[in-house]
Amino acid sequence: MEAELLGPAEELKGRDVLEIGAGAAQCSRWLAAQGARPVALDLSHRQLQHALRLADFRSEAPLPLVQADAGALPFADGSFDLACSAYGALPFVADPVLVLREVRRVLRPGGRFVFSVTHPIRWAFPDEPGPEGLSVSASYFDRTPYVEQDEQGRAVYVEHHRTVGDRVRDVVAGGFRLLDLVEPEWPEWNSQEWGGWSPLRGGLIPGTAIFVCERDDRA
Repeated sequence: MEAELLGPAEELKGRDVLEIGAGAAQCSRWLAAQGARPVALDLSHRQLQHALRLADFRSEAPLPLVQADAGALPFADGSFDLACSAYGALPFVADPVLVLREVRRVLRPGGRFVFSVTHPIRWAFPDEPGPEGLSVSASYFDRTPYVEQDEQGRAVYVEHHRTVGDRVRDVVAGGFRLLDLVEPEWPEWNSQEWGGWSPLRGGLIPGTAIFVCERDDRA
């Protein structure tokens, strides 16, 4: 939010914003607080139920919530001024260009799409916060998806690896211009350890990649 990658906070008021892979709609709630008109979309009904419970717990007005596939957005062309996605949808689809083209379709001319993914370099290193997480253990260029299965062998979690170059080409193929690629540095004040991340690892390896895109009206 502080980076203002969607634009200055004061300019969000009255803007129609689509959050894709919204989860519990944390970003949409922040956008609504700035005066924007967000719509939170997620494939998971359970995640959207979390969003409803959070709004009720905080005594907030409910947001528009939509359960749908990001590759088949149920909106008319040019419905939104802006779109965003925080680690949602794009890492979990085999064809991210399909999603990007759908986002472009529902944006108005000149519309901006900002999305974040776990930084692709993470795939080359073990997911460990200590020194063992600093040595390359796999090929960065191995695009084999990460899959978790249940006891019956059914996939319950699938995440697709794309290199930075892949992501850039996807953005262009999806009908966008890449305005910026932001790789946030680990903040000095953050001494916490979370999952595979820590000040040690975060100070050497980027954990997040944020793509700032604008609808290419020449496409």
